[in-house]
Amino acid sequence: MEDSEKYLMVAALDFGTTYSGYAFSMRSDFLKQPLDIQANPVWKAGSQKFMSLKTPTCLLLDSKQEFVAFGFDAEDQWTDLLYEEEHEEYYFFERFKMNLHNNKNITSGMLLEDVTEKKQLPAFDVFKLSIQYLVNHLLDVLKNQGNVVRHNEVRWVLTVPAIWTDRAKKFMRSCAEAAGIPKDNLFLALEPETASIFCQYLSTEKLKGSEPGFTMTSEGTEYMVVDLGGGTADITVHKKVANGRLKEKHRAIGNDCGGTSIDKRFFEVFEEIFGNTIINLLKKECPIAYLDLVREFESQKRAVETSNKTKVTMAIPFVALDEMCQKSLQKNLKSLLENSPYSKEIMLTKGGKIRISVDFFKTFFMPSIEGVISLMREIFRNKSLKNVAHVLIVGGFSECKLMQDAVRNAFPDQRIINPNEAGLSVLKGAVLFGHKPDYIQSRVMRCSYGVKTNLPWNEKKYDRKHYVLMDGEERCDNIFSLIVEKNESVEAGMIVKNLSLHLSKTRSVWTLWCMYPKRQQHQVMSMIRVTCFVNQQSPL
Repeated sequence: MEDSEKYLMVAALDFGTTYSGYAFSMRSDFLKQPLDIQANPVWKAGSQKFMSLKTPTCLLLDSKQEFVAFGFDAEDQWTDLLYEEEHEEYYFFERFKMNLHNNKNITSGMLLEDVTEKKQLPAFDVFKLSIQYLVNHLLDVLKNQGNVVRHNEVRWVLTVPAIWTDRAKKFMRSCAEAAGIPKDNLFLALEPETASIFCQYLSTEKLKGSEPGFTMTSEGTEYMVVDLGGGTADITVHKKVANGRLKEKHRAIGNDCGGTSIDKRFFEVFEEIFGNTIINLLKKECPIAYLDLVREFESQKRAVETSNKTKVTMAIPFVALDEMCQKSLQKNLKSLLENSPYSKEIMLTKGGKIRISVDFFKTFFMPSIEGVISLMREIFRNKSLKNVAHVLIVGGFSECKLMQDAVRNAFPDQRIINPNEAGLSVLKGAVLFGHKPDYIQSRVMRCSYGVKTNLPWNEKKYDRKHYVLMDGEERCDNIFSLIVEKNESVEAGMIVKNLSLHLSKTRSVWTLWCMYPKRQQHQVMSMIRVTCFVNQQSPL
């Protein structure tokens, strides 16, 4: 966008592991009332309409690998295809965002398996079509409201986990651009940062757990941000500085202990009871039964947060499971359950349901909860953070009562704050960030960055295996010239000017986004943006 003040609207896309959505606001509305942020409140699911600001992150494609549906609509159509046994030629993908987490082999040709584990498609196409759907859905909603807005009149913001690798972030940027978002109009925003930004606008009454009079807008306030999503936990520390901006005090750390990790442990227990073979058969031969089991657990997982019952009653695909057990293991489901290590915690009812003790059900949550608490303790061991007295927990998983209670018990001296709309804080904060991209004053580098270069040969200093002869001159190759170091605080927009590097013009390898206005035979006079997401329009 040639003039940053000419944009009409900011639209944010929160592409989540379990659920996705979008929100937007006009520039004129932001100037008058920043929290006047709109989202699509109704997602269609077959003949029903759900009052929800997000829709499941799942994609349905036909036999020609062309788009059919996304979200609730994709779930419903896939279910219909399963009932009619017409699903074999279709592709159904769900919760595929986690394929980018801690993946060191992300490429444009990377393949994803669909839920049947029989078919594969390029991950790039799956992500691109999903983002494209959200973009087009938003523009259609605006059009129906009488607001015709073009792509190039929108400042688009796509949220990504702060703990992702630069390769994963770049992959998402490429998918968004391929989905039709103009490159110059696209910003990537780090999820814990946007949640932190959103909470700057909330009153004390909307920051549940804060003491009377507490405000996050006071200069000098330091607090931990714990972003708990469906896939990952993303934790950092912010300090409020002058001019309403935020300074990162500790680099983001995290892992895959989000809400979906609970589902994984539930199915691991099922595999222990009935065997991996039975669960795989259920998934492949009776996918509708497997989908029902997944949905039932998701429903019970949410209900147990505030339940005072001693047992959790779950419907299971009893007939399908029992037939498979007898066919493959020559034992019925009841005997397998009664002879399992969990016979005292999980019991079969006469109606073909299972009853699970609440205490045992809660154990599905504990590794995730302990993982989050362990990350928080790791940060609090940093002596420079002794003034951090508040913990802001946001994201969909933060609404889990078990998680909230565990964090409060683990950190009794900290004030645990869970804002209203915790599950939407990332999305709405991303809209605010789009209107004001300079919210973040500085970040702490997750990695060391530099460039590959070469220096005059020194027999006493360098390993002989790096010796090269360049244009008749003896040099040591593969020298890492450090520009910014891990855990170093870097100001937004920082530029290293006129950095003189002795590089071979055929062997130079850059690890940062570089702009080099002048190239000589043996030197590059370059301007290197040491940003690694300090500059949001960097291809990183």
